[in-house]
Order: sequence, then structure tokens, then C-alpha cells
Amino acid sequence: MAERGWRSVRGRTTLGATLVVAAALLVGAFSFYGVLSASVHGSAERAAEQRISELTERGDGPGGRSLDSLDDEIVQLIGDDGSVRAASEDAREALGATSLPVSDDPQTMTIDGEPMLIVSDDLDDDQTLVLAVSIEDGAETLATVATLLAVAVPLLLLLVAVTTWLVVGRALRPVTRIRQEVDGITAERLHQRIAVPESADEIAALATTMNGMLDRLDASAAAQRRFISDASHELRSPLATIRQHAELAQTHPATTSIGELSEVVSEEGLRLQGIVESLLLLARLDEGVHGHTEPVDLDDIALGEVRRLRASGLDVDGSGIRAARVDGDPRLLGQLLRNLADNAARHRRGRIAIGVEPSGAHVFVTIEDDGAGVPPEERERIFERFVRLDEARSRDAGGSGLGLAIVRGIASAAGGTVTVDDSRWGGARFVVTLPLAR
Repeated sequence: MAERGWRSVRGRTTLGATLVVAAALLVGAFSFYGVLSASVHGSAERAAEQRISELTERGDGPGGRSLDSLDDEIVQLIGDDGSVRAASEDAREALGATSLPVSDDPQTMTIDGEPMLIVSDDLDDDQTLVLAVSIEDGAETLATVATLLAVAVPLLLLLVAVTTWLVVGRALRPVTRIRQEVDGITAERLHQRIAVPESADEIAALATTMNGMLDRLDASAAAQRRFISDASHELRSPLATIRQHAELAQTHPATTSIGELSEVVSEEGLRLQGIVESLLLLARLDEGVHGHTEPVDLDDIALGEVRRLRASGLDVDGSGIRAARVDGDPRLLGQLLRNLADNAARHRRGRIAIGVEPSGAHVFVTIEDDGAGVPPEERERIFERFVRLDEARSRDAGGSGLGLAIVRGIASAAGGTVTVDDSRWGGARFVVTLPLAR
């Protein structure tokens, strides 16, 4: 469904409009930031050079007595041997006897954690006057502009994508009507047909094609309908959340903020993306598209998951990982271990163990946790699509219900199997069996 959606007129129009606007926004954003950065740095250099010229042209000269009178400025008088002959009070406190770099061109360095612009001016007695001017305000300005651009550009792209999607969808409303009629037809009502519009255009041809497809449907239509219903529910949930928060912000703006709204949109958008990508991957696996095959070191992938989980603060035992190589798609095998590791992380109470053990012509990958485990009667059903156990019904704990279905699909594509039993701690232990590389 996801693949067909993005190959449709609606999907391609949305994608094309978003890419064009994205290119324009990125070019404009980078150009604006570049011009602003050059302007800020240029202004800082001109101010610093003007100030050092004023210090050089002072009537009492650049001697130690005049530098002592400077307040809140870092200035040094450096001799031709590189030693500091005199310095302002702030320069002595910040640098001590360390001299500032002398160069014909302005330089930047950090002094006491603050970015500084260094300029110098040669004096008549083979001495050099060096001035350090803070550019922290300019750096903060550029950082603020970069943050605003990083937030504004994705929001504008999201607005363009949603608007284009809705406008094109309205124009293609007859197609939506046809899809809705097809969704309402079950195996017990295969006598129903799609009403063919009198327009005699592509939409009418679509309705005729759909009627021909309905003529060839069999008992599997019921199972397919249940799958579509579950997918629709999963996709509607984040969309409803986004709409509710948007309506709340529109009706009662004082109760929420742009930051809170953008956080909700970003979170639910990532959830939608995860569901769509999972459905696309399952569709590719069902079609037999398994990617390219090459020798893959399973122990490297397993150790990577151990490091990732440990970095998030989890107690992970990786002592059972042994060297093993299989033939397969490294991206898909990485997805397999990632899904199982994330599943263990969601359900564990405290501990997780990951193991890779070659034996004979196969390698056994085990991922176990100390959670509540999986009841024996549910150990086959959990690999079905959109299935989540009662204890994992929440969105945060149970995900979309596609992760384990993807695990089984990838394992089957690689010529292996996946099962679940009890772990050493009473939780769940998933065992993936794959043939070793030839």
C-alpha cells in the first residue's frame, strides 16, 4: 500500500512539489547563512582593526603604562623576539606570560572558553601590538539563525507536502470513493461491484479494472481486508493526534506553544514514517525482493547492537557472541537484530543478553531478556502482522506490531527460521537460525 501510494499521481505530485521547494529553501537558507556569516565576521574584523589603529595612534605610545590603563580589553605589546613586553590587566589575567599569535591576517582562537578575534599592528620600534576582541555575540547570532533555519525549513516542507497531498487528494476524490467501496467488499459479498463513472476517463477504466479484480478474488480476501483495517488504524492514530493538537492550538492558542506543537508533529511523523517503512519492507519481502547477497559477519552486527543498547544505559551481556559469517543482505540482517534488540529493550526488567553461536552448518543468534516472557499459546501469533500482546498494547511499549513480522520475513528470506521460548531469567528468548556462509 505504501509503495503504491508513493507511485500514484498524488504521491508523485506531493514528492515533486516537496523536492522543488526543498531545493529552493536549502539554496536560500545556505546563501542567507553564508552572507550573514561573512557580514558578521567582516564587521568584527573592521571593528577590531579600527580599535587597534586607535591604540597604535595614541599620543602617549603603546608602552606598558598606557596598556595598564586599558579596561576590559586584552592587549599585548610583543617584542621582535616574541616575548610579551607589556600587557593590559585582562591580558595578564587571561594569558599570563603567553603571547598572542602575530599575523598579518586576523585569526581566531579561544581564550577562557570565549571565541576571540586576534589582530595585530606593527610599531616603529620593531614591536607589535596585538589585540583580542570577543566575537561571542556574533557566534551566538549565527547559532540562533542556524537553529531557526533548521526548524523553519522542515516545517515549511511539511506544510508544502501536507497541502499538496490534500489538494491533489481532493481532485482525486473519485479514486478515494472507489477505494472505499473496495474496502467494504468482503468474501461473503463478492457479488458487489464498483459503480463505473460515466466519464469514460482513466477513473472509469480504474473502476472497470477493479471489477475485474473482484471477479478473481477468493477466500483470502477476508484476511487481506483484516490486514488493511489494522494498517489503517495504525496510520489514523498518529494523524488524529496531529490533528487534535493542531485544532487545540488553533482554538485555544494560549494552552499550547509552537514548540509543543512541533514536538508532537515530529514525534507522530516519525511514527508514521516507521509504519510506512515497515509496510514497504514487508511488501518487498512478500514479493521476493531480498536485496543483494554478500558475506556478512553476524558477530559484528551483534556487537554493534550491544554497544548501542549499552550507550542507552541498559545492562547487556555480549559475552556469548562468537565469530560467524552468513550470506545475506547486511542491511536486512542488521534490521533483524535491531528489531529483536529493541523488542528485548522494551520488555526487559533489567538485563538483556545477545549471543551468536555457530554450530555445524548453522549459526544460532539468541536475544533474551528478563521480562514477563511470552505465553506458549502466543509464541506463534506474535510473528503475525499488527499483533501485540495485552501487556504491550500501548504505543510506546508495543510499537506498531510489525517488528517481529519483519524479523520472520528477513529470516525466511535468508533461508533461516526464528522461534521464541523461555530465557534463563524467565523472560523471552528469541532464537534465529541461519545457514553459515559457504
